[in-house]
Amino acid sequence: MLKNSFYKILMAIAILNLIVAIVMAYIGNIADAGPFVIAFFIFMASSFRGFAPLRGLTFTTSILAVVATSLYYPQYFKEYQGFEYATLITPLIQIIMFGMGCSMGLKDFIALAKSPKSVIVGVISQYTIMPLLGFSLASFSDFPPEISAGIILLGCAPTSVTASVMCFLAKANVVLAITITALTTLMAPFLIPLLMKVLAGGFIEINVMEMMLGIIKMVFVPIGAGLLFNKFLSGKAKWLDDAMPMVSMVGVAFIVAIIMAAGRDSILNIGVELIIVVLLLIVLGFFFGYWFAKLFKLSEGDCRTIAITTGTQNAGLVSGIAKVMGKIATVGLATAICGPIMGFTSSILASYWNSNLPKDELNIEN
Repeated sequence: MLKNSFYKILMAIAILNLIVAIVMAYIGNIADAGPFVIAFFIFMASSFRGFAPLRGLTFTTSILAVVATSLYYPQYFKEYQGFEYATLITPLIQIIMFGMGCSMGLKDFIALAKSPKSVIVGVISQYTIMPLLGFSLASFSDFPPEISAGIILLGCAPTSVTASVMCFLAKANVVLAITITALTTLMAPFLIPLLMKVLAGGFIEINVMEMMLGIIKMVFVPIGAGLLFNKFLSGKAKWLDDAMPMVSMVGVAFIVAIIMAAGRDSILNIGVELIIVVLLLIVLGFFFGYWFAKLFKLSEGDCRTIAITTGTQNAGLVSGIAKVMGKIATVGLATAICGPIMGFTSSILASYWNSNLPKDELNIEN
């Protein structure tokens, strides 16, 4: 009873902070309401841990606290004495990938190779649903041609490596996510120019070897190390086994903070319409990806995985392409706001599914 009262007090404090923030916003002082907004999310996330039906929202609400902090105080997430925190994104993803590799075995990949239906559906979903969504949203919007081309380019991108991280947090099929990410990325040099020519009327040059080496460095090497750890040292370093889920969540939160801080000016300065279009692209990708997989009668775990891999785009690759085109300020504009929105929406979806596991659980949890 005392413990329950403690969590109720935390929730009351959270609500009080929210009221103060709303009052400050109403009187036109929203710029100074940051501490109260952040405190609201922190206390609310803490209070959720005391209520079973709300416990699954703890991580999502914590992410909202991170988002609020990085938007109000971006200077703390950009650099420190000349060291740019953005350089930590790749090693953070590598650490998280290593953790996922530790949770899997080679037999998982063998089983997937024997039943490739989910992989095929996931790859087709990525390179049909997302490009068509990008084209449709750009066509129905009233943007300048180059910004519209950027929306289409974002839709034509392969699956982001962070999809595997989100599938890990959602307790979906991580092996399937990694496979779809690898295949869509390796196919990108050939499919993106074709799709852009058909849908956007342009041709884009891609450095195939650089992209492949980036995928090997960011995904395959740490996953391979994790698989070896799982095979030879699993159970012998229990502290590491226990720590990796928490390390993964902290890593995701820090990545979201870095991206939000970096994209803050773009988010605040560009039109609301572009933000809505990018949000629709991602959310509709999740929605249609899930039901496209359902159409082929895949397991619930695989449907959730394909939903996440479909809606999670490789914004980093798109930024690189926009730079090659020399149009980072126009073609790259949609990408500038994609990262924060994608990190936020995918973390919410992952958190929701984490707390609502299917009864016929078929996920990989070795």
